[in-house]
Parts: sequence; C-alpha cells; structure tokens
Amino acid sequence: MASSEVSRHLLFQSHMATKGTCTSSQLSDDEQKVKRENVRSLSMCGHVGFESLPDQLVNRSIQQGFCFNILCVGETGIGKSTLIDTLFNTNFEDCESSHFYPHVRLKAQTYELQESNVRLKLTVVNTVGFGDQINKEESYQPIVDYIDAQFEAYLQEELKIKRSLFNYHDSRIHVCLYFISPTGHSLKTLDLLTMKSLDSKVNIIPVIAKADAISKTELQKFKIKLMSELVSNGVQIYQFPTDDETIAKINASMNGHLPFAVVGSMEEVKVGNKMVKARQYPWGVVQVENESHCDFVKLREMLICTNMEDLREQTHTRHYELYRRCKLEEMGFKDMGPENKPVSLQETYEAKRHEIYGERQRKEEEMKQMFVQRVKEKEAILKEAERELQAKFEHLKRVHHEERLKLEEKRKLLEEEIIAFSRKKAACEIYQNQYFAASGSTLKKDKDRKK
Repeated sequence: MASSEVSRHLLFQSHMATKGTCTSSQLSDDEQKVKRENVRSLSMCGHVGFESLPDQLVNRSIQQGFCFNILCVGETGIGKSTLIDTLFNTNFEDCESSHFYPHVRLKAQTYELQESNVRLKLTVVNTVGFGDQINKEESYQPIVDYIDAQFEAYLQEELKIKRSLFNYHDSRIHVCLYFISPTGHSLKTLDLLTMKSLDSKVNIIPVIAKADAISKTELQKFKIKLMSELVSNGVQIYQFPTDDETIAKINASMNGHLPFAVVGSMEEVKVGNKMVKARQYPWGVVQVENESHCDFVKLREMLICTNMEDLREQTHTRHYELYRRCKLEEMGFKDMGPENKPVSLQETYEAKRHEIYGERQRKEEEMKQMFVQRVKEKEAILKEAERELQAKFEHLKRVHHEERLKLEEKRKLLEEEIIAFSRKKAACEIYQNQYFAASGSTLKKDKDRKK
C-alpha cells in the first residue's frame, strides 16, 4: 500500500472518529461554507515541521496493522477456497464442506499475514451449504443476517461511553466475492436474489469461477449477458473508483472487464524453463497468472494491490453509514427538527424520553383498565357461580326438608303400629293366662272324680 493511500486512510479514520462526538453541534451546509470562507490562509516565513505528519501517520498505521474481511458466496465445490489460497499465495488449510447441510451457515476464519513490514489481519468468511438445499428461498438470509450482525457489533462499540475503536477488531465485511457457475447461459434466480439483497450492505465483485470450463467466445458472450442481467434487475455491483488520477485509467479499464473470469490453483507446473501456477489437463495447461488464459491477475491487482483501501473506506462511509442511519432513525434520533432546524442529541434524547414516558403512561393506563375490566368480569363470573350454588343449596335444603317430613310420618306410623302390637300382645297374654287357669281347674276336677 502506498504512503499516500495510508495517509488518506488514516486521516479519514481520524475524521470519522471525531465525527460522532460533534453530532450535537453539527452545522448546516451553508453555515459550514460560511465558516470555511472565514478561514484565513497565511504563509509561513520558515520551516515548522508539520509536513512530517503523513510520515507519522504511516509509521503509526504500520505498527497498528491492517484488517481486511472477505466474504465468499458460492455453491459448494465451485472453488472458493482454492481461489483465496491462490490470491494470497498460501494454504489456509480449509477443510472440504459437505453438500448435505440442511441450512446455510457462515464460517469465519482469521489469519495473520505479513508482507515486508506490513501486517494484515485477514478474515475469510465462507458460505457453507449455499445453494445445496432443495428449497432455496432462504439461502441468502443467513448471509444478510451475518453482515448486519457485524454492523451491529461495530455500532454497539461506537455507541459505548468508553470506546476502544482504536484496537477494536473490525469484523465488517469489506468485499463480497460472488462466485458464478460457468454455465454460459444466464444467472440463476438464487444469484439475482442474493446479490439484490446484498448490494446495499457490501461491495460485490462478481467472478466467474472455473472459467476454463467454457471457451473464450462463450465466455465473452457470457460476461455481456451477466452484466446486462445485473443492470436490468437493478443489482449494484462494486465499481472501481476513478476519482484518483493515479489509478483512474486502470480502474476505468478494469470496470469494463467485470465480471472477472478466474481460475485458481496452487499446483505448480513446469512451462518452458520456469514453474508456474497452473491446472494440468490432457489437452494442455491453463496458467493462472497468464492474462490471456483468465482474469486472475486483474482480480488480484484490483482487489489487493490497488483498491483494498477504497473497499474498506466504502464499507465504512457507504454501507455502514446507511445501516447506522437506519438504526438511529428507528431509535428516534434525527438531525433536523420540524422546522428544518438542527436538533441536538440532548434535545432528541429528551424528546424520545418524553415520548417513551408518555407511551409508558398510556400502556399503564391501558393495563389498569384491562385489569379493572378483567376483575369485573371475574366478579360477574363468581357472582353467577355463587347464585348457582345458592340455588342448588336451596333445592337440596327443600329436598332434605321433604325427606325429613316423610321420615317423620313413617316414624309416627311405626310408633302407632308398635302401640297396636303391644296392645294385641297384652290381650293375647291375658287370654292365654285365662286359658291356662281354666285348663288347670278342669284337670283338677277330673282327678277328683277318678279318685
């Protein structure tokens, strides 16, 4: 990375770090213009020394190191890991993925790389199982959720009272390499849906994987058709910047080569008197770094050597700022008031606090009314149940009284029968005694006669 690019990046980072603290005193464009016009330009009479500030920033940036996060989206076996190995000229030792995952999951791996005295913390995020499911309707949703999760983590760190953004590991995705199958026909519906869902969240660079599978004529037609489909469907892919005069010409030229048709390989084959990275076939050799064979060199030049810093900057200034703005607007924060007057953070906070307090009061009142209503309904139910129990009690009481009267009558009848029976018994005993007395006197007379 050139010293000018590093200086530009660090100056931008310093500006963005102080941007969040100036929200409450943010001026309108006209006020800022007037303020700039009031700044006086002076000439110095001698050397002071602040011209060394870019060198200081470069040295500090080199000591701190850089980070770069790549998201590889493509079907299993399309060559994502091989291309990443070839791009960075190393073996990341990523294990092969199966085709039988029920859901898409994202696997992130971070590596420490060093070239000369520059350290790079590289994070490669791979989409495992993308496009392998029978129902592909939600294949892209886990990717969207992952990107938003990284934005949310950075936003939460930025909103902390005690921040540590200087040494914070930035996991936001800086570029998405979208791998397209070399069918030679057109984009799949899944490709269009995925890129359309991601174009506002990440810098997309489409690449045609395994470009040696189709001929040069078919490849050129395929490129034209792909770009036509992307434009007609409103998919915004990353365009290499042309505002910097030093790289404007090459970037403008490379924008015409999109999407890049690439071939990846870490195998070395002897061609002539030297060993080159290539793929060996029975009919010949496809050299990875031969620009007449594929666009791998163009991709590496644009992605790593020329526009890596712009990708990082676009991620922060465009995609993250869009996410941040939407989130803060959802939370009720805004820059301008009803009369197009600047609103400070304190005013927004107070307004939001009053709004939340009023909403809470309203909900409390609703809950009280709901509670009273439910109590009344419960009381009505209990009263109805009480009436039913009272009616049942009266019915049982009446039945019990009737049964008691019946038993009383039966008791009286039984007592009368007992008295009648006692009288009959007494009468029988009297008759029996009289009979025995009569019988005894008759026997005595008979005995006397016999004598």
